[in-house]
Amino acid sequence: MSDDDYIYDEDSGEWMPAAELAAKRQLADQVQVYDAVGNLLADGDQVTLIKDLDVKGAGQTLKRGTLIKSIRLTGDPQEIDCRYEGIKGLVLRAEFVRKR
Repeated sequence: MSDDDYIYDEDSGEWMPAAELAAKRQLADQVQVYDAVGNLLADGDQVTLIKDLDVKGAGQTLKRGTLIKSIRLTGDPQEIDCRYEGIKGLVLRAEFVRKR
């Protein structure tokens, strides 16, 4: 589609340029994940735990202040995927971490 094409956007009820509508839809598809204090998280960020967390299945507790390196975002705005020594497949809730 060229920039001169206009498409009817059913969400807003307006005619919009095709390029603008495509950019709007792409932003809507991206999941934004925020930490406990409202900082936007991204893939590769380092986070610190703000609360002691019992890890189910691992029989261990992650203490407050533990640094988690290189997080990955999932499709859920409340969960982040990460790795920690001795724990495979660790998924943390974003409300229990703070961006470092």
